[in-house]
Amino acid sequence: MKVLVTGGLGYIGSHTVVELSNNGFECIVIDNLINSEIQVLNSLENLCENNVEFLQADLMNMEQLSSIFDTYQFEAVFHFAGVKSPAESVLKPLKYFEENLGSTINLLKEMQRKDIKKLIFSSSATVYGDLTKSPVYEGAPTSILNPYGRTKLMIEEMLQDLSNSDPKWSIAVLRYFNPIGAHPSGTIGEKPSGIPNNLMPYITQVASGEREHLNIFGNDYSTHDGTGVRDYIHIMDLANGHLKALKYLDKHSGNHLFNLGTGKGYSVLDLINTFEEVNGIKIPYKIMERRPGDIAISYADSSKAEKELGWKAERGLKEMCENAWKWEKKNIYSTTINSDELVLDSLLK
Repeated sequence: MKVLVTGGLGYIGSHTVVELSNNGFECIVIDNLINSEIQVLNSLENLCENNVEFLQADLMNMEQLSSIFDTYQFEAVFHFAGVKSPAESVLKPLKYFEENLGSTINLLKEMQRKDIKKLIFSSSATVYGDLTKSPVYEGAPTSILNPYGRTKLMIEEMLQDLSNSDPKWSIAVLRYFNPIGAHPSGTIGEKPSGIPNNLMPYITQVASGEREHLNIFGNDYSTHDGTGVRDYIHIMDLANGHLKALKYLDKHSGNHLFNLGTGKGYSVLDLINTFEEVNGIKIPYKIMERRPGDIAISYADSSKAEKELGWKAERGLKEMCENAWKWEKKNIYSTTINSDELVLDSLLK
């Protein structure tokens, strides 16, 4: 089966490509490289058992997109592409509405034109906001805290309307909780541009010496140690959830919503302590004031995914921390080598 993966060189997309390829699927990856790097493709070629074809393209460019859909006959689409910083979205809401909604509409138009009606969409637990008590189940009320989250919910609603209009559509909307870690090989992982938005890459950058310390925002929450509690899920468990969702859609039409999480909550200090224990590295940190919009506790009820998809997270916090640090160490070495090569190249010129 040939599948299209948008944003397939990004963090979640690339790990899903590995999972799909090694389970017999031929992946055509498109990415505009705004939030990713072309070097990821080399790693995918080494990790994937089946052929992975890459096309640099932007979903906002309808001419490019139409050409791709005319060239290939996809049986399903995985949609990861989009801008993704909650903080940036507050400052640049129009950018997020234009790119996340516009690119999705373009993609759906092409799918409809070519009668490709099987879609797995990358959503987020951010749509639950701060109104829902944990464990969070799919029927819980939504509460949007930033434009990024609003685009996710708007796309979800768009997909529901599309499904209502045509029963031939088979759609899985996957609400992720907090993916962390890396492929066990350490050859692909999370590499944010600039200051990380997520906790684990910040921890690994402190561990590597790139940053002096970690800021912990709030230690006075009603949790066991005062720091915020989240549902951290290993990236490879999350990737496997996409494979299970695709197989589910083979037998189920309509629009289907699933949480993907472990069902367990760990605090910021739990994560730091586990990272230190597993990797033998001290993580210095400072306690800061709470950030507006942060909530005390959020973890998933993923029983629906277990029951209907046959999926359950298998990897624990120690493996997440071990794999994340393995990736960071390899990435540091790779970055150093590339920098040295650039200096040498400039001297030779």
